[in-house]
Amino acid sequence: MATAPVTRDATDRSHPTGAGRLGALRQQALRRWELWALLLILALATVLYTWGIDHAGVHPYYSAAVRSMAANWHAFVYGALDPGGSITLDKTPGALWPQALSVKLFGPHDWAAALPQALEGVLAVWALHRIVRAWAGAPAGLLAALVLTLTPITVALNRHTIPDTLLVLLLVLAAGSLQKAISTGRLLPLIVCGTWVGLAFQAKMLQAWLVLPVFAAVYQLAAPGSRWDRARRLLLAGGTALVVSCSWLLLVWATPAANRPYADGTTNNNPFTLVFGYNGLSRFGQDPHALGAVAGTAASRTTGNTGWSMLVNHSVGPQIAWLLPVTVLALVLGLLWRTGQPRTDGPRAGFLLWGGWLAVHVVVFSTSNGNHGYYTAVLAPALAALTGGGVALFRAEYRAGGPRRAALPVAIGLTALWAVVLDGPHGRFAPWLLPVVLMLGLCGTVGLWSCGPRSTRRAVRSALAAGLASALLAPAVWAISSLDPRYGGSQMSPMAGPVGPGYLDMRHHHRHKPRPTSLNTPSTRDAALLNYLTAHRSREKYLLATQAAYGAEPLLRATSQPILVMGGFTGLTPYPTAQQLPTLVSARQLRYALLTSRRPSTPATAWVKRNCTRVPSRAYGRTSDGSFTLYDCAP
Repeated sequence: MATAPVTRDATDRSHPTGAGRLGALRQQALRRWELWALLLILALATVLYTWGIDHAGVHPYYSAAVRSMAANWHAFVYGALDPGGSITLDKTPGALWPQALSVKLFGPHDWAAALPQALEGVLAVWALHRIVRAWAGAPAGLLAALVLTLTPITVALNRHTIPDTLLVLLLVLAAGSLQKAISTGRLLPLIVCGTWVGLAFQAKMLQAWLVLPVFAAVYQLAAPGSRWDRARRLLLAGGTALVVSCSWLLLVWATPAANRPYADGTTNNNPFTLVFGYNGLSRFGQDPHALGAVAGTAASRTTGNTGWSMLVNHSVGPQIAWLLPVTVLALVLGLLWRTGQPRTDGPRAGFLLWGGWLAVHVVVFSTSNGNHGYYTAVLAPALAALTGGGVALFRAEYRAGGPRRAALPVAIGLTALWAVVLDGPHGRFAPWLLPVVLMLGLCGTVGLWSCGPRSTRRAVRSALAAGLASALLAPAVWAISSLDPRYGGSQMSPMAGPVGPGYLDMRHHHRHKPRPTSLNTPSTRDAALLNYLTAHRSREKYLLATQAAYGAEPLLRATSQPILVMGGFTGLTPYPTAQQLPTLVSARQLRYALLTSRRPSTPATAWVKRNCTRVPSRAYGRTSDGSFTLYDCAP
């Protein structure tokens, strides 16, 4: 979908040597300028994503699994929650593999777990620049890269250890391969596209497949070749995506149950139930036990941030929607103005690709039962690409003159006014921001509108620069705010600005900073419990059994000892059963069990209460939290 630049006719023979040399020097200077601009954008992204990385947001559940996967290759391959490989995560482990490798290489540090996320974010910026540059030109590529870099939710997410960062990178790479397949007509890039989507499935499961209908429709519409050739190639690419997507599931399914962890979230120990039941149909359908899934709990299901206003509400809107007016205008006019072009028209295919990406995610998020705010990070590449391609298109039409030249100042004016809608409810946060945005937007809009054919190039560039500054200033301020721990959201819900749960928690409880979640740094209470268990352990396989992951997480982050997580993430997964526990105890593989009143009772926990002895809390340092009780199950 590359567009050919407008160049002087090669047959122009007036001053052939001097003109040719001047043109070559000009092109060389432009390439040098583009390279330096890209390097500055990548440097900015690196700073934003890594500043204070030693205090990065470490997700308590995922980081516990990362520590375990880094300690044991068996746990690494199968995505086990604990080093002993008793039970898997309630997700596929693909997004945590880079984090586990980093922790294995550099040690159990917060920055080691967060480093792959930052690198994935920078790579996504670079990849998007290359893709948009090939589609809409060098300025569009640079603007798209800058917009993605400064998207607030992108900055907040890339400083945490949550799987969506890898999902975004892999889908951007998939879009680039699709674009190459359309422009060249070759099969290999389309197969690579399917491979990237399959790898994205390993990171975030079914969400990775949302783009497949869009990719297939755009390829079928715009790729060269006959209709049947295009369909045949799509089938091959789709088969590739399916095989790569299900590769880990097939590995786990083919491994005897005794030689692998139990599949969390399932009643039948089937990894396909974990993905398509527990993380699929049970989330969107009416049957909570679809395909043999375990019913979700409040801890495993998200509510809120849904409905058709989700994308622009007071908390999610400032994370992602600052450039929504210009992207919608770019999509509508880009398609309208390319009407009548050949079927394989590259610019139109690009608008369809990124517009379809944006539309399908908006529909799914708006109709789901609930979303974390950081889910919207997957929209950022589409918004950035449409912004870059749209501004490049509006600028070209502005130069050409005619009625279409009004699109550029209108887009800038609408974007400045839209900032009032998003930032208005947060006037106490950076109160200077809106006046500056409106002033720059006014200068850019009026300047571009008043510039005529006789206006100097410097005047046009100044007005355009003011307009772009107006559009980018507000998201940049919100993005930079996430470097302050007060405005970076919580470990489980990264969000930029004064809207995240971490910030609201501080306001309500008058805390100065969020409670940290760290690798290899247990609290005084957890350290006392670990010391007690270690001192009283005698060759048992498991240091402890816990009721659900809730009690195991802080211990797994602090130690590489095997811990039996009864019930998995929700506490409801039937492993181990009440019949298996006595066997483990009598075989001296397990002695202690830690139960909590914050998770539902199960037959396994009932057996512990009936057959084990309660340990006084003061013996293991638990003096304040009455929700945990330690039991000694020694025969």
